[in-house]
Amino acid sequence: MHALEAYEGAPVDALRGATRRALENLVNLAMDRAVAFVLIAGDLYDGDWKDYNTGLLFTAQMRRLREAGIPVFLTAGNHDAASRITRTLRLPEGVHLFSSESPETLRLEGLDAAVHGQSFATPAVRRDLAAGFPEPVPGCFNIGLLHTCATGREGHEPYAPCTLETLLGKGYDYWALGHVHRREMLCEDPPIVFPGNTQGRHARETGPKGCMLVSVDGQGRAETAFHPLDAARWFVETVDASKDRTGYDVVDRAVARFEALLEENPDIPLVVRVRIHGESRAHEALASDVEQWTQEIRAAALETGGERLFVEKVRVETTPPVDEKAGGAASGPVAELRRVLDEIAADPAELEALAGVLDDLERKLPRELREAEGGPALTDPEWVGRVLEQVRPMLVRRLVREEEAS
Repeated sequence: MHALEAYEGAPVDALRGATRRALENLVNLAMDRAVAFVLIAGDLYDGDWKDYNTGLLFTAQMRRLREAGIPVFLTAGNHDAASRITRTLRLPEGVHLFSSESPETLRLEGLDAAVHGQSFATPAVRRDLAAGFPEPVPGCFNIGLLHTCATGREGHEPYAPCTLETLLGKGYDYWALGHVHRREMLCEDPPIVFPGNTQGRHARETGPKGCMLVSVDGQGRAETAFHPLDAARWFVETVDASKDRTGYDVVDRAVARFEALLEENPDIPLVVRVRIHGESRAHEALASDVEQWTQEIRAAALETGGERLFVEKVRVETTPPVDEKAGGAASGPVAELRRVLDEIAADPAELEALAGVLDDLERKLPRELREAEGGPALTDPEWVGRVLEQVRPMLVRRLVREEEAS
């Protein structure tokens, strides 16, 4: 969470500990509901993370489940296969890690249930692991535990790909899938489920995060219910500024969204990214001083939600009204500037050339800025075009001031 440290009032400590508190919430839920067992479909650890306190916390939480008589079944995902903690810390008693060599079947005596699973042996598994899973155990509720991209999901590596037909063809009663961070039900009968991750970590992982609680009736039919576990929640809120005339009108509109979010998500800290868009008469004010309006919106969020609400970032994506685009001085430097900007924006070749000019500058940017989500993409013509539209009011305003001063 290094990027948030630059912002006064950012809940950095709360966010850093959120994934661990989500695990604690998972254990609390399992114990409160006296579940038969817990399934974890991979990626306990985030790659080659070296903080052994994470492993110790996991051990402590698994000990709580063991003392409650709740076993845990785990497959290693691509991040676990890369993790130093996974390789060196011995799993606590009561946790079974499925083999990476071939699929295993564990039959749970007294429950008439069988769990089939296989772990990743390496960080990048490209073959279809599901195809090798065994036949269902007769007379049992059969569960497949698998870390997979399924047919492929945006933002996720294409690891252990498989088709829905392959999963259905195994004849299992439930599939518990990992790897994809967004909750998704691929099939309802039988349930084939990505529960998503237990805690959103950035603005691409929005909304409630948690686990699926599965109940099985006497006829072997499974019902699923989502339970939130997250300790902080991310949102991306789009504010339509098309009817607004001033920056303060936009702030008021953002406050209305903040109030709704706080009401819809009680008792949990919220981190919000605000996108302001639309053809708006407030565009010139917003685009000419993005920093001012970012802080205005942050201050309004603090007043509205106190410590429960933090605005992570504000993106101004507005455009001026058509009449303002066509207006302004008919001649002179201001008109020339507008003409040049219009020509560049309308010509993909010009945008490509401008992006090429910025290539050297991009290489000089700090690595954390270049790799940051939503950071500058100086060599992307589309990004350059958006920025040109945003800085137009600022450039025009400065040029007008210089003309007036002279």
